[in-house]
Amino acid sequence: MNKPVIGLTPGHNTDSQDAFLRPTYLKALTAAGAIPVMLPLEPAMEDYSQITSMFDGFLFTGGPDPHPFLFGEETHGQCGSVSSKRDAMELSLLSHVMAVKKPILGICRGIQIINVGLGGTIYQDIPSQFCHGPGQEPAFPLAHRQPYDYNMPSHTVALAPQSLLARVCGCGSLKVNSMHHQAVKDLAPGLTACATAPDGLTEGLEMTEYPWLLAVQWHPEYLWEQDRAAALLFKSFVDACRPTG
Repeated sequence: MNKPVIGLTPGHNTDSQDAFLRPTYLKALTAAGAIPVMLPLEPAMEDYSQITSMFDGFLFTGGPDPHPFLFGEETHGQCGSVSSKRDAMELSLLSHVMAVKKPILGICRGIQIINVGLGGTIYQDIPSQFCHGPGQEPAFPLAHRQPYDYNMPSHTVALAPQSLLARVCGCGSLKVNSMHHQAVKDLAPGLTACATAPDGLTEGLEMTEYPWLLAVQWHPEYLWEQDRAAALLFKSFVDACRPTG
């Protein structure tokens, strides 16, 4: 049986203009039984159809902040670096992949760009924008940028009962790592929240009317070797990507 070939969106160093990919993604997908391949940063528009036909599934990886103009906002003072090339590539890729209904997994920036690409919004900066009412600070400020190694979890997420994510992981909650300052705000049409942090932030999205689409705010590629649920997430994604026939 041929292994599924999965295309991964590349990182982009805007200083050197290098495209790159962290090996953690490659190791996690390889261990789950896939052949991972980094996609080009600037494919020609006419090449997207060929790219979507060449690969069995697509992983939208972590990275810089999506540009605020993409969801109709001015740039917040705490917004981080952006890559217009990566924004353009991933938004074009998303529409082409969804047109042919191939499996999609989003991680960190991936959940944000998927939500934005489908019409949702994000918090540009959690500490300054996310609160529980005018002048109300969270009773316990959760560390969404954990102060220690990424291969250790830092907070929990509650999974929506009967969601795809809950079925994949076989549990109702997860211990996850956290390394982000932006997060999903308004959900795009068609997406549903499947994981929620203790402070109320949405940390997982899925689309019930799509064959297989999951996006998470944390980084399971750092956890899969010691965390069964993280390994099961990659296995479910790879299994969904397996060619039929």
